[in-house]
Amino acid sequence: MDRDADLTGCDVFLLDEFGGLALDSPARCDAMLRSDLLDLLNAPPASVHMFDTGASDIGAMCDRYEAQIPGSGFDLAVLGLGRNGHIGLNEPGSGPETRTRMVQLAPATSRAARAYGTSDAPTWGVTLGVGTLLESNTIWLLVTGTHKAEILAEVVHGSIGPEVPASFLRRHADTIVLADEAAAAGL
Repeated sequence: MDRDADLTGCDVFLLDEFGGLALDSPARCDAMLRSDLLDLLNAPPASVHMFDTGASDIGAMCDRYEAQIPGSGFDLAVLGLGRNGHIGLNEPGSGPETRTRMVQLAPATSRAARAYGTSDAPTWGVTLGVGTLLESNTIWLLVTGTHKAEILAEVVHGSIGPEVPASFLRRHADTIVLADEAAAAGL
């Protein structure tokens, strides 16, 4: 990574956050963003917007978060692909009309959170909605590993629908899939 990358003119919005984890949990998405990107930069972004999963009214917190997003949408949304086709924490069943909200996690997503360093498996989270993400100017979908090959093939070649939320990215004019050879094996 180029530590001299200058993000001082950028506003960064966290894509999602697990609920119910301690503020110092290494599995929190904000902790990963800090350790994997923000703390490595010599010139950090102008502002970083994080979810408050400890808010007394999660719905109102999500509404406030959504209201902070520029009216023109994000310049760039950087997403990963979940093994069940989720983007952010938009689990199967999430459609293109969804906005920032609280979600219940699929059991597989909950279990996968343990890989990030927590013994607690979160059962809920908050996420930018599919509709919110589709308003971005450019979307990058990052996919790595053989365990993602089958779902990536479904995203790219299967039906578009809420059963595989990432499939809606095919309706976006500027989505770029960045996949390693293992993940792209089924394409």
